[in-house]
Amino acid sequence: MAERSLRGIRLGAQSLQSEEGVVLMDRTNHTYTCTQCGRDTTLTFAADAEPPATWECRTCGGEALLVVDGTAVAVDHSEDKVARTHWDMLLERRTREELEEILAERLAYLRERRGEAPARIGA
Repeated sequence: MAERSLRGIRLGAQSLQSEEGVVLMDRTNHTYTCTQCGRDTTLTFAADAEPPATWECRTCGGEALLVVDGTAVAVDHSEDKVARTHWDMLLERRTREELEEILAERLAYLRERRGEAPARIGA
């Protein structure tokens, strides 16, 4: 009976693929230096790939700059978009005087609903 039993391998225990006939791409290492903590990180890229000028530091999350010939590459942030806040978008639609007037109206309305006396200005 033991001669007729089927033998197999466990799922996930071994790979059925081999590295026979596989040609690996040429690779190069590039070093990045963090601007905040100063830590160096070495990353491997394909030889024909262009490495990015910046990378996120694994330790502190800061900006790490690509090091070429011992010096960090300068990165131009002048074209980066600055995030607009809600306040910035509001000021695009209304002037500050209009906003103060609307605020005074809304505060008066809320105080009226609560039954409070109106606040005296300049007191």
